[in-house]
Amino acid sequence: MVLTSRRGFTAAEKTELWDRWQRGESLKAIGRAFGQPSSSIYAHVSPRGGIRPALRRRSRLALTLSERETISRGLAADRSARTIARQLGRAPSTVSREIQRNGGRDRYRAAGADRRAWARARRPKRCKLARYRWLRRLVAGKLRRNWSPEQIAGWLKRSYPRQESYQVSHETIYRSLFVQARGVLKKELMSYLRSQRRMRRPGPKKWQGDARGQIKDMVSIRERPASVEDRAVPGHWEGDLLTGPNNSYMATLVERHTRYVMLVKVANKDTRTVISALIRQSKKLPSELKKSLTWDRGKELMNHRQFSLATDIDVYFCDPRSPWQRGSNENTNGLLRQYFPKGTDLSVYSQAQLNKVARQLNERPRKTLGFETPAERFNACVASTG
Repeated sequence: MVLTSRRGFTAAEKTELWDRWQRGESLKAIGRAFGQPSSSIYAHVSPRGGIRPALRRRSRLALTLSERETISRGLAADRSARTIARQLGRAPSTVSREIQRNGGRDRYRAAGADRRAWARARRPKRCKLARYRWLRRLVAGKLRRNWSPEQIAGWLKRSYPRQESYQVSHETIYRSLFVQARGVLKKELMSYLRSQRRMRRPGPKKWQGDARGQIKDMVSIRERPASVEDRAVPGHWEGDLLTGPNNSYMATLVERHTRYVMLVKVANKDTRTVISALIRQSKKLPSELKKSLTWDRGKELMNHRQFSLATDIDVYFCDPRSPWQRGSNENTNGLLRQYFPKGTDLSVYSQAQLNKVARQLNERPRKTLGFETPAERFNACVASTG
């Protein structure tokens, strides 16, 4: 399709545009559908922060366009306001006010009156963050601590269960960030969001795995006991090796029951180095919290038998190209990109610095934990085994 010059969009086109955006279509794909450049589509969705505007609905008490056209025809036929009102089943005062506020009997036009009525009806309710300064400050403070809007909303609901004014939805926080015309939360706070995007971008994320070589004596995740799957028992971990430039590496460990995170500095990805680092980290755990470890097929765990002998932790390996089988760990790796963006040299971080990042993650409330923190859950498990 040949691209035309930029133009406005009709109401129907706007609806289709937002439908396509919410289905996850790219700016270019949407532009091609309308014969417009992608920049034209961006200019339409960007001011709204990628968030579809709410559908406007006419009040059941308001005059409709059809009723206004009846008024216009009645005036053209020189009928009185009372006669027109009787025909519409409306109060005479309603029709009289409608005529007066839209140019009088000689200048009344139905279409123009209807447009002005829609414009007058725009009385947006100020969102809760705009009304309550202290709540706005609290939300901004949590964002600066790298809490997600959903974590903030869940924590508020859990901390103030019976106080409506102390609660705000995560969608309100997102809208206040992405729709800057609201003037509620500062634009700089968007830099604390994990995605670093400047507007909401719907659409499913596609998992991508990679094939790995065979590891001797490995035990498939399919042989893992069912008790591990339901997360009811603590002590089962998921792990992975994060890679940075200049041959820099970091091991990530996540406990399935509590989502507790441990980060381990490793000098290189040689299996001896990685296994030694994991053994040292595992020795810091109570024996009751050392049951199993699920890893992908990375060759850094080729000496997994040595690890199991030293720690009494069973090791299971995921299927090829199946990172969702370590869902908690994959999610954590995504959270870590907020602290270590792609291209970050991991070798410059000490173990103490990694521990600080892990502590921040463990002190952030999680929706899957009923907005408790991993640290709270993990400490409860430690106390119960002590």
